[in-house]
Amino acid sequence: MNLKDKVAVVTGAARGIGREVALQLAGRGADIAVVDLKAELCEDTVALVRELDRKAAAFGCNVSAPEEVNEAVQAVIGEFGKIDILVNNAGITRDNILMRMSDDEWDAVIAVNLKGVFNFTRAVARPMMKQRSGKIVNIASVVGITGNAGQANYSASKGGVIVLTKTTAQELALLPEALAAASELRPELKRVTESEVAVAAMVYGLQVQLFRQRYLAVVEMLPDLIARLDECHPVSGSLPVAMS
Repeated sequence: MNLKDKVAVVTGAARGIGREVALQLAGRGADIAVVDLKAELCEDTVALVRELDRKAAAFGCNVSAPEEVNEAVQAVIGEFGKIDILVNNAGITRDNILMRMSDDEWDAVIAVNLKGVFNFTRAVARPMMKQRSGKIVNIASVVGITGNAGQANYSASKGGVIVLTKTTAQELALLPEALAAASELRPELKRVTESEVAVAAMVYGLQVQLFRQRYLAVVEMLPDLIARLDECHPVSGSLPVAMS
């Protein structure tokens, strides 16, 4: 399966999980819009993508600022002509126990991790609907379900991402409840339960929530998962996308 000539936007792609996602997508043929807080932070990732013989460009953007997000999305469309895939990966931590957590620590994490996902999803939704295709991937965390001591802000933000993903799917999907086994993509991932990786099919593509636990296996699987969506007719919407 390949993503030849698809255009993917990956936020928080200067390093870490975001960089790995960008490289995996580029390895399957996608061109990459590398997004992080400052464009210069993205240059290493851009260079690595270009080494894979794919087009790449860096975009500086504070994901928590709606105006900057809207400008970034328009800049990506101006550079690449379209957006086929969005990976909402940007995230931060400001850990502290609840009674010592400052307002700034709470607000910063919620703004980047949750509002950032909302801002980018809203910004790409209209262009994707206009072109009648698109895939959105949201990186969440298992602590968004379980909680984690010392991470009230982070846990709340990732729990919010999970529910935001489901709600967005209900608004945009023809069959948001369509979940089926997709372990045939990577048989070794059969041990990953639905509570760890939940996905919702969208009528114009897919919105996916993924948890950082076992993230390397998930990152490697992502291009196959996204490519499978191109087999779906845009108005039928049912695909084997949930892993069990």
